[in-house]
Amino acid sequence: MTAAAVPVRPFDVVVVAAGESRRMGGVDKLDAPIGGRPLLAWTIRALAAAPGIGRIAIATAPGRVAALAQADWLPAIVTAVVAGGGRRQESVAAGFEALDPPDDRIVLVHDGARPIVRPELVTAIASAAQRYGAAIPTVPITETLKRVRANRVLETVDRDELGVAQTPQGARAGDLRRAWAFAPPGGARTFTDEASLLEAVNISVHAISGDPSNIKVTVAADLTLARAALVGDGRDEGAQASLRVGFGTDSHPFGPGDPLALGGIIIDGAPRLAGHSDGDVALHAVADALLGAAGLGDLGRAFPAGPETPSGVASGALVASVVRRLAAAGYSTRSVDVTIVAARPRLAGRLDEMRDAIADLLGLAGSGVDVKASTGNLAGMEGAGRGISAHAVALVGPIETGRGSRAEW
Repeated sequence: MTAAAVPVRPFDVVVVAAGESRRMGGVDKLDAPIGGRPLLAWTIRALAAAPGIGRIAIATAPGRVAALAQADWLPAIVTAVVAGGGRRQESVAAGFEALDPPDDRIVLVHDGARPIVRPELVTAIASAAQRYGAAIPTVPITETLKRVRANRVLETVDRDELGVAQTPQGARAGDLRRAWAFAPPGGARTFTDEASLLEAVNISVHAISGDPSNIKVTVAADLTLARAALVGDGRDEGAQASLRVGFGTDSHPFGPGDPLALGGIIIDGAPRLAGHSDGDVALHAVADALLGAAGLGDLGRAFPAGPETPSGVASGALVASVVRRLAAAGYSTRSVDVTIVAARPRLAGRLDEMRDAIADLLGLAGSGVDVKASTGNLAGMEGAGRGISAHAVALVGPIETGRGSRAEW
């Protein structure tokens, strides 16, 4: 039940966060602190880090709309915070209406109380919904099931064709509108998830493999598990994940035209590097290293060479987008080391400029970036003067509480 590799188009997400937390002993689970941030902030962070995501709308309790809309951890990708309804389906419809997506756009719905969702799963659901029309993640049932009445076991239930549904669940916006026309959100029928709504109007729903760790925080014990997964064993809510290292590399041959974009600067009189973007291999290597360090995939998946990435795009814009994705995932850059391999042009006098340009893009002091150059010892494409390659090592760490900005979270 896996999704085929389909290049994902931009998609939107409705986050359902209007529940009453009745089984949490009076504590609002979405405000429960985890590592200095509310649980809902972790959910939004994970969604915002998913490749291909466009906009997020949050449907919350009417009394929380104003405060949530002003939360300092809310990223710019959240374009609407609206009042939800008494039932899930009404909250989903409210968030959907705020987004007002075109019929062919994929819209995902995710529980605000699922903070451990992997960005890769989010994008996989969007990709599967794009291919099949609607998709959900499911996990197999591993325990033996019994049908019980009045404390008496009636039978053992065959679990082979059963699965536990998770979120996010995705569908084409037009199909959701068609389903609501048949079963209005405020009508008598209650649907526990989007798949059951679509099933009611005979819209096929595709299942892909979910993630057992993608739990929904419902009772206090679930909150303990979420804290352990996100920041440690729960004994220290301020605990932070360890530093992470990533490696990136890129190479391009010289193409027609000039000037050369390299290391965030322009070198006049040198030939341009061929590529879908401006060809800046040094910035590409840096971006790839940062994505790898944060576990967010690679540059090719984040910015495929197609219509979704404009031809000739400045690599500085790609790095800026990567920095935002890292911040959404809770990481900031600590240091970057770059090596450029090129027999031409001579780079020794431009390395400090590159260092400063890269440091500015990453929001680092110059001491946090090092840029070196090698001639390639006359070996390979670089040594023969036919192109340039670059390698980068990046060190990232968790955003420190009090250090992050609205853009970072």
